[in-house]
Amino acid sequence: MSKKEIDPKYSPEGLPPVKNYFLYTYRCLIKMFAFAFFGIGSVFVAIVIFIMRIFIHPKKTFKKAARSFTSLTFRGFINMLRVLGCLSLKVDDRKKYKSLKSKIIIANHPSILDVVFIISLVPNTDCIVRGGLAKTILAGVIRQIYMVNTLGYEEMVQLSKEALDSGSNLIVFPEGTRTPRHGTNPYKRGAARIALETGYDVQPIYIGGTDKYGLGKHDRWFSYNPTEKYVYDMHILDEIKIDAYKDMDAAIAARHLTDDMHEKIASAAMSIDGRTV
Repeated sequence: MSKKEIDPKYSPEGLPPVKNYFLYTYRCLIKMFAFAFFGIGSVFVAIVIFIMRIFIHPKKTFKKAARSFTSLTFRGFINMLRVLGCLSLKVDDRKKYKSLKSKIIIANHPSILDVVFIISLVPNTDCIVRGGLAKTILAGVIRQIYMVNTLGYEEMVQLSKEALDSGSNLIVFPEGTRTPRHGTNPYKRGAARIALETGYDVQPIYIGGTDKYGLGKHDRWFSYNPTEKYVYDMHILDEIKIDAYKDMDAAIAARHLTDDMHEKIASAAMSIDGRTV
């Protein structure tokens, strides 16, 4: 493989040159291995969850058990990558994540692994996933324990309320797609509307750390942070109480709540990483 093929200075991202070509190549290969391992492991998880569905009743108990099992496997996956030297994880207070209940969790979205990290830290968590995943081999599992974003709005709100009423948390990325390396995407109002419709408080989480180049939406497959390993620095921010918006017109409340979500994440990015999002 030529230097030109792996040196990010030949790409338009404006990245610094690779510091150590051996480490860079190793980490790229580990990243590719991780995606393959995740795909194969997902089939194993799907089989276990199907078996759980047969033996665990009622459905509410099954869903909680299945989500806890998924959280455990995600923790194992992250620990494997830590041992292999691909990434490291910093968490401000693990007990806070485990104690979250009936919260709408919102976060910035710098990489494809963000939902994996959040679910690994918050065992009882529901999630709105891409509709495309419901057409894969994992379709049965996804429909059993998570929500698909192709559902109608009313059905989505109803399912969200049922999940939150049961004590589960709900993950929503307000940008709707991965955060660019510089700046941010406009925040959509879906998370705010769900919060207002269901009446549950919003729990912002900031995902900081090193540059996640290689895990972004349009990053090259064989690529990685050119100077250091991935560091995920997770921070629970102050809750946004939904009662502050209950007397506003619905459209105005959704706009204000969305702006407040963005402000929380942006302030954390600036104070923690000196970054503008």
